[in-house]
Amino acid sequence: MELHEIFTSLRDLLNLKLFSLQDNPVTILSLFIFFFSLTLVFLAGSFVRRFLQGTFLDKFEIEPGLKYALSRVAQYIIILIGVLISFQFVAIDLTSLAVIFGLLSVGIGFGLQNITANFISGLIIMFERPITVGDRVDVNGIEGDVMEISIRSTKILTMNNTSIIVPNTQFVENNVINFSLGDPTFRLHIHVGVSYSSNLDDVLRALNEIAEENLNVLKKPKHQVHLTQFGDSSWDMELRVWIPEVKNRFIVQNEINQAIVRKFEAMKIEIPFPQRDLHLRSGFPNNVKEKDE
Repeated sequence: MELHEIFTSLRDLLNLKLFSLQDNPVTILSLFIFFFSLTLVFLAGSFVRRFLQGTFLDKFEIEPGLKYALSRVAQYIIILIGVLISFQFVAIDLTSLAVIFGLLSVGIGFGLQNITANFISGLIIMFERPITVGDRVDVNGIEGDVMEISIRSTKILTMNNTSIIVPNTQFVENNVINFSLGDPTFRLHIHVGVSYSSNLDDVLRALNEIAEENLNVLKKPKHQVHLTQFGDSSWDMELRVWIPEVKNRFIVQNEINQAIVRKFEAMKIEIPFPQRDLHLRSGFPNNVKEKDE
């Protein structure tokens, strides 16, 4: 077979009609161009997102959360435009897409409610920005740092270095604690009980010194020491300190707790054990004695 005949056969194969859309034939070649263009569109969207987030937007004083949102939105716009253009290769115009989306809406009504809700919630998160990448959040008792916000879900890295994928609807419909929103400072509450035999002035001085000596405690707002209540076996004291970064609160809490133990030992301040009083009644009822006799 000559080379000319091979090219002719290949051309005929690529131009082979598979089916028709709006009286326009869809061939193997048009499908190949369609899927190839889709691949290029997704690659282009990913490239633009990385370029904006890692190079272009770094030239401006933009916070990381806004930078991430802008790059993501740009990626989705490029993908949307590219997909609409790609449909032209298989003879599907915007009018036909409206019909297709109308048919898909029926399917959405029956089985894709969650996907649609997560999609819309993802858009709300990106534009309204109740959370951003890098925030420390608590969702349904799970605490961690926001690592990635996609159109359907958000990835959270817990304090145990475990990645959890949370549907976006959780951030829109439920109560979410965002420790980092607006201001990363945090007021830490340290509770400790001291014996009733302790000198109150010594206790107050010790707790104040502990707060002043810790380098992770802010000078302003100033720390506070409170006697919150009189417990069964102790005065219940509370040390309230402000720290600059909420993510470090467990580290600072550990430092202060250790400092309390050492300072109290040096100043002979007792942290009492829980006490229980046991009362014994002497003797027995007369009727019990008579039976024994």
